[in-house]
Amino acid sequence: MKVRTRSSAILGTICLVGSLALGPASADEPTAPKQAAVALTEVARAQNPIAGAAGPDDTVWIAERAGTVRVLTDQGLGQPVLDISDETTTTGERGLLGVAFAPDLAHFYISYTNLEGTSTIDEFAVQDGALQPDTRRTVLTQTQPYENHNGGDIKFGPDGYLYIALGDGGAGGDPHGNGQKLDTLLGKILRIDPAGAEPYAIPSDNPFVDDPNAKDEIWSYGLRNPWRFSFDSGTGDLLIGDVGQSDWEEIDWSPASSEGGENYGWASMEGTHPFRGGTEPANHVPPVFEYDRNGLGCSVTGGYVYRGDAIPDLQGQYVYSDYCDGTLRTLKIENGAVTGQGDLAVNGGEVISFVQGGDGELYALGLGGSISRIDAA
Repeated sequence: MKVRTRSSAILGTICLVGSLALGPASADEPTAPKQAAVALTEVARAQNPIAGAAGPDDTVWIAERAGTVRVLTDQGLGQPVLDISDETTTTGERGLLGVAFAPDLAHFYISYTNLEGTSTIDEFAVQDGALQPDTRRTVLTQTQPYENHNGGDIKFGPDGYLYIALGDGGAGGDPHGNGQKLDTLLGKILRIDPAGAEPYAIPSDNPFVDDPNAKDEIWSYGLRNPWRFSFDSGTGDLLIGDVGQSDWEEIDWSPASSEGGENYGWASMEGTHPFRGGTEPANHVPPVFEYDRNGLGCSVTGGYVYRGDAIPDLQGQYVYSDYCDGTLRTLKIENGAVTGQGDLAVNGGEVISFVQGGDGELYALGLGGSISRIDAA
């Protein structure tokens, strides 16, 4: 979640009037991909919907920030199947922040900040499509020094491991230098095996397992607030929407063949730009795309590469938005370079997250309450 002074005063339905900056990985001006004609179909409303995951029997499970999880079916949004509202708080940027199913749908994971502000990942067994409350266990915790930049997104990768996004710990400008430190989990994407041990196992090929000065869980680092990330279900590539500090919003990309260890630069860099006189790290992996805040955008919401069947013209394009702007936009990324940019000409309000259904179709969640499917117009 991304609560900002600027964004709180801007309605998510305002259209972006500034231009997006070309991502640094492309040397030539990208052309717009074939324009997909889409519409946003509101399929349900919820109380601050904030995250979601494809569940059993073609359902989509929706997390509400205050601590409830509800199941979306063709009949609409059901009553809560989980309620941890007495265990979390919505102060600052806290709350229930992420949910994920294991690939076999036999376990369900939640990512939230507890009443002390500690980032927590819990696991539940799932039987016949239903949570088993008595099986709940805590997988991982990380204390947070401030109320903001919790990250909180969780996803299973194509390799079957659980990836966890954690912000730099908060305040402003990364005062503790967590983004570049390898002895903390803050400012990182983590990779663990929750089924391999109690409470979890470290994959043997994680990039820092042989470094005594680094946390074994780290997959990549140099991130400020990787609020939403995803894996391309067609290629396995990883895409991260990392919220900027002052001037630049960025989207980071790594191929499915990556062995991890990427340094995305924060807080020495904000996008491709030195931050407050910082020096670019020698191993800096620049974003595949960045945009400035000359318009109304102020907080990137990472999305998904579209792999559904309902909108052929959208196939293979990365769909993303901005919490303060709400316009749905696209990138065509080929071999680590942006080769096309698009505007879907629809606005999802304060777009806080995207959800990919089991059929590959996408939903946009507006923090104000809307759950909208992206349909062909």
